Amino acid sequence: MHSSAREEKEMTTFVAIDFETANHYRDSACAVGLVKVENHQIVDKKHLLIRPPSSYFRFTDIHGITWHDVVHEPDFYGHWPQIHDFIHGADFLAAHNASFDRSVLYACCDARQIQRPTHGFECTVKLARKSWVLPNAKLPTVCKYLNIPLNHHEALSDAEACARIVIAAMQPQNRH
Repeated sequence: MHSSAREEKEMTTFVAIDFETANHYRDSACAVGLVKVENHQIVDKKHLLIRPPSSYFRFTDIHGITWHDVVHEPDFYGHWPQIHDFIHGADFLAAHNASFDRSVLYACCDARQIQRPTHGFECTVKLARKSWVLPNAKLPTVCKYLNIPLNHHEALSDAEACARIVIAAMQPQNRH
C-alpha cells in the first residue's frame, strides 16, 4: 500500500541547525544549535559550545561567546558523535542562510577529516521569500511576522526559529 504525498510529507523528519563562529574562518565554530522536528513537532533540542582551533574571537560582540567560555569545551571532533547522532535519520537539514551553516559544517568536518554529512539543506531565507510577502527575509523579520520568539545569534534560539519557519511554511494556511 502506497502512502499519499500528504502522508509522506507529514512523516518528514528534519533538523534545523545554526552555527556561531569565532571569526571569519569557517572552521571556527564556537557554538551549534540543533532542533529535531518530526511530524511538524519539535521533539529534541541540543546546544553545544565548541572550542575552535584558535583563541582568536572576532564576533564576540555579535553572539557574546568568548574564548574563556569555550576553552574547556570539546572541539568539533569531540562533539561530532553527538552531532552525527542528532542529525542521523533526518530527511534534510534546515538553516537560515543555509549556505553559511553548510559551509561551517563542511569546513569543520574537512579540518578534522570527518566525512561530510550527505543531507540536503533547506534554506529558510529562500523559503520565507517564497512563502510570505515581507520587507526582507532576515531572521528577526520573519520571526516577527510569524510571532516566533527569538534571541538572535544564540545558536539554539536561531535553530529553533528556523525549525518553526519550516513548520509554518509546510502549513498551507500560513502561506500567502
